[in-house]
Amino acid sequence: MTPMQQLAEQVGFHSSYIDCYGNNVLANQDALKALLTAMEYNVDCDDAIMKSVNTLKNSTWVSLLPAMQLLKSEDERYNAWLSVASDDFDKTLNWTVQLESGETLTGEINVSELTVLAEQNVDGVVYKKLHLELPSIAEGYHSLTITIANKTATCHLIVAPKTCFGPNDAADYRMWGLAAQLYSVKSDNSWGMGDFGDLKNLVAESAKRGVTAIGLNPLHPLYIDNPGHISPYSPTSRCFLNTLYIDVTNVANFASCSAVQKLVASKAFKEQIAQVNQQEFIDYTHAASLKLQALELLYADFVANHLQANTDFAKQYQAFVAEMGDDLFELATFDALYEHFRKIDDNAYGWKAWPVEFQDPHSAEVEKFKVDNAERIGYFQFLQFVADSQLGAAAAQAKADNMPVGLYLDLAVGCDGSGAEVWADKHSYVSGAAVGAPPDAMNTLGQDWGLTPINPVALQEKGYMPLVKALRSNMRHAGALRIDHVLGLMRQYWVAPGMAADQGIYITFPLDDIFRIIALESRRNKCVVIGEDLGNVPDGFGEIMAASGLQSYKVLFFERYENGLYFRPEIYPEQSMVTVSTHDLSTISGWWTGNDLKWRQDLNLYPNEQMGIDERNGRITDREQLLGALEYEGVLSKEQFPQTQPAVMNSELSRAVQAFLAKAPSRILLVPLEDALGLNEQVNIPGTIDEHPNWRRRLPYTINEFWQHHDMTNLVNVMNHERPKG
Repeated sequence: MTPMQQLAEQVGFHSSYIDCYGNNVLANQDALKALLTAMEYNVDCDDAIMKSVNTLKNSTWVSLLPAMQLLKSEDERYNAWLSVASDDFDKTLNWTVQLESGETLTGEINVSELTVLAEQNVDGVVYKKLHLELPSIAEGYHSLTITIANKTATCHLIVAPKTCFGPNDAADYRMWGLAAQLYSVKSDNSWGMGDFGDLKNLVAESAKRGVTAIGLNPLHPLYIDNPGHISPYSPTSRCFLNTLYIDVTNVANFASCSAVQKLVASKAFKEQIAQVNQQEFIDYTHAASLKLQALELLYADFVANHLQANTDFAKQYQAFVAEMGDDLFELATFDALYEHFRKIDDNAYGWKAWPVEFQDPHSAEVEKFKVDNAERIGYFQFLQFVADSQLGAAAAQAKADNMPVGLYLDLAVGCDGSGAEVWADKHSYVSGAAVGAPPDAMNTLGQDWGLTPINPVALQEKGYMPLVKALRSNMRHAGALRIDHVLGLMRQYWVAPGMAADQGIYITFPLDDIFRIIALESRRNKCVVIGEDLGNVPDGFGEIMAASGLQSYKVLFFERYENGLYFRPEIYPEQSMVTVSTHDLSTISGWWTGNDLKWRQDLNLYPNEQMGIDERNGRITDREQLLGALEYEGVLSKEQFPQTQPAVMNSELSRAVQAFLAKAPSRILLVPLEDALGLNEQVNIPGTIDEHPNWRRRLPYTINEFWQHHDMTNLVNVMNHERPKG
């Protein structure tokens, strides 16, 4: 094993992986070197590499405490571990646990009385790893400090449960919900895109029809001064919200603000609203322009008439700012800086394009900017406050309407490397690298998602707080949370800087700790967790996920035997969320008619012509097998079969597919609105940006109209028969 391979092994990089075809793929050595360099290891010569190898090997011995320790809340005894040098074996140990509640626990014991776990000679010094028994500690985030002679060390101490809050904790029956791309939802009150007011309306109308959950695309903040950056899976941060979802007409001071009332009543503004609402595809730049004109006026009114008078509206804002603390202030500062430098250079897309002195969030120049631009930073904080209030109102509506789950939110894999979260915490991220996925049948060239990976070592050093904050933020108003690409919590596929996506390398993440932290936040927030476990699944991952109480993510298109036959509904696990499709796949109508294959052909997404031919021929068999499964299950008769050559969709097939899935024991079934309305086009095609209208399609019906659609009516009838509420 070469020195670089030894270093890679210590860091956690895999030497190979088994791809979806069963082939053993060896790690590309150039990619490995580039990734280690990105992680700031010196790989210029073997001596430097071996120095890093030895440092990593010995770190757990020469440090009195590790960076963090996780205790299992179900254990009868709580044992922390430490490492003590031979000179201190006869010394007295003093320990202090600072509890999350603010209380303090202390104790004293002689080192010689501790249980020895192992020992190691490091550079002539003998070290022993020892167990320190602690008293019972409540679940939560604490710290442990140990002092021996003149040596003191502190580590994060987390006490966490094994299993998440589950669907059975939320309701004692099988539930169903609707999945919406919020931007696509339309109403008579829309300003060019769906908003939180539309969401509240969707919740209220859905609840009347037995719906128990509303699934949503990620609502994370993007770049408010760059509305053309639209992918919800490429956020500037995974905490807080995309403020373009604000329903301007529902801001608390909208009716009392004369300036905004004058604006929205003007003929020119009304014409602009009408124009942006008539478009088939969302014009985010136009919609943002209209919203931000009004929000600027509302903020000015808020400062003049509410902050100074300390009204209830102002008190709510101040309470939110205090609760969100430094994290909100950093995001608002980033947004203000982003806006500032975009005025200077329209192509300054992110902090890497700023002057170097502003790339450090704690520089003197940034501190001065904060003082000079306090009111502008306050504006961006105000937008987050309004967005949070409106999302909270939609969640409260779901609770009032007795929806057991209510809002089902989505946590993206990571953040855009040019955004606020990476800017504010560069040490925790591996700049230049990207998270992605290896080649598979759907994406034969692999995938580079352009998301900056978090450093697993830094994550532990910070006591997992970057993850905790993301979970808390997204569970704040959610009854369920989908974790996108949950496989990445066990191992992530990293694409090296400047290299192709098919040359990526896997790196190990501390899955056991992460799943327990997810369980802790899940139980604290009473939030069901669904792990999107599609793709190249490591051996044993499903069992680990199930044991942790996460719900598996089952998609009809993929649930098949090796011979292509579809699993029968009873085969689906109870501990799962089931759906026909995802935002990255075709709708059932588009799949049946081959619209997805046409797109792939037109966009040259096949690596060779033969693969396209094979897939089109294979779809003929796929259709036959689906019809066979539906007929066998008794949800579709031969007389109701749709036309197959050429393939034409019908309402009977649409209803039957959902009826088929509704019979599964899976605790949650989610129906995308695109399928509920029999639409042909899909939300997103991976591997494309502007070639396909990703994230820009609006639904062809308003919320009030689509309940009258025959496919939606059929769906509601089927679900209330197969999965009645209560």
